Amino acid sequence: MLEPREIEGRAKQFRDEYRKLKAEIAKVIVGNEPIVDGVLTVVFAGGHCLLEGVPGLGKTLLVRTLASVLDLEFSRIQFTPDLMPADIVGTTLVVETDTGKREFQFRKGPIFAQIVLADEINRATPKTQSAMLEAMQEQRVTAGGQTWDLPQPFFVLATQNPIEQEGTYPLPEAQLDRFLYKLVVPYSTRAEMREIVDRTTGKETPTPSKVMTGAQIIAWRDLVREVVVAPHVKDYIVRLVLATHPKGQHAVEATNKYLRFGASPRGAQAITLAAKFKALLDGRWNVAFDDVKATALNCLRHRVILNFEGEAEGISADDVCTRILEGTPETVKDQEAAVR
Repeated sequence: MLEPREIEGRAKQFRDEYRKLKAEIAKVIVGNEPIVDGVLTVVFAGGHCLLEGVPGLGKTLLVRTLASVLDLEFSRIQFTPDLMPADIVGTTLVVETDTGKREFQFRKGPIFAQIVLADEINRATPKTQSAMLEAMQEQRVTAGGQTWDLPQPFFVLATQNPIEQEGTYPLPEAQLDRFLYKLVVPYSTRAEMREIVDRTTGKETPTPSKVMTGAQIIAWRDLVREVVVAPHVKDYIVRLVLATHPKGQHAVEATNKYLRFGASPRGAQAITLAAKFKALLDGRWNVAFDDVKATALNCLRHRVILNFEGEAEGISADDVCTRILEGTPETVKDQEAAVR
C-alpha cells in the first residue's frame, strides 16, 4: 500500500505520460476529446469499452490509432452475420508432425492479442457475440477442454452502429455488463470537420509514434487501484447503483417509472475504478464526489433496461441515469432529509 504523498508524486509522472499519449493520438484523431479520454480511462482502469455511433465518425480509426501508440499486440475482428465463435477463439485441428504422426493442435484465434478491436460487434449473431464473454471477464479462453490465458494487458475495444440500423443484433445484456464504459460518439463540429478534410485529403498522412509499453500500462493500472475511496464516497457509489433498481429503497421517481432492470454490482466496480483514474489524473490520491459524478453515466447507461413506458415515451437510458445522478444525495444524512 503506497503512502498518499507517494501516490501524488507518481500521479505527476502519470499525467506527463498521459499528455504524451494524447498528443500522439491527436496527430490522427481530430477533436472528440471526451471520447479519447473515455477510451484511455478504460485502458488504465483495466476494463473494456463499447463505442457506439453511426458509420464514419472515426470509431475504428481511434482504436487503430491507440494500437499504433501503444507497444502492444493488436488484432481486428470484423463481425459479420456469418462469423462463428471458432473464428474468434480458435479451433482444434488434426495436423501431421515431422515424424508422420497425427495429433491435435489448437490454433489460436484473433482474441489472443492485447488490444482486440471488435469492429461492428452488433453485426454478428448473439451466439458469436457470446464467444467474447469468458475472454472479457476471466481474461482467458476455454476451447477443446483446455484453458489458455490471454496476454496481458488485455482489453477489448468494440464498435457498434445504432441498433435501429438494418442488419444488426442488440448485444445481450450479459455481454453489455462486461464493458466498463459505453461511449456515444457524436458528430464532429464544423471546425473539426474542416480539419478532418485537410488532414485526410492532403499529400501527407500523420503517423503517431509509440509512447508506452504493456509493462508501463500494467504499472499505471496498479497505481490507479492504489487511489483511496473514503467510506462515504464508496457508499455514494453503492447508492447510485441501487438507485437504478425499480421499487428499491434508493430508487428515484424516474427509476420506478421508466426502468425494468437496473445495474449489477459490476456497475459499482466500474464507477469506482473510473473515479479512481479521474482522481489520479487530477493529481489526487483520494476519490471525490465529483469524480464519481463525472464517470457514472458512462458506466451505467448500458447497464439499465428501459420498460415499455420508457420506450413508448422516447426516454433514453441517459435521461434516466442523469435523473438518478440528480436525485441521489451525496450523503445518507442528506437523503434522510430529502425523504422527510
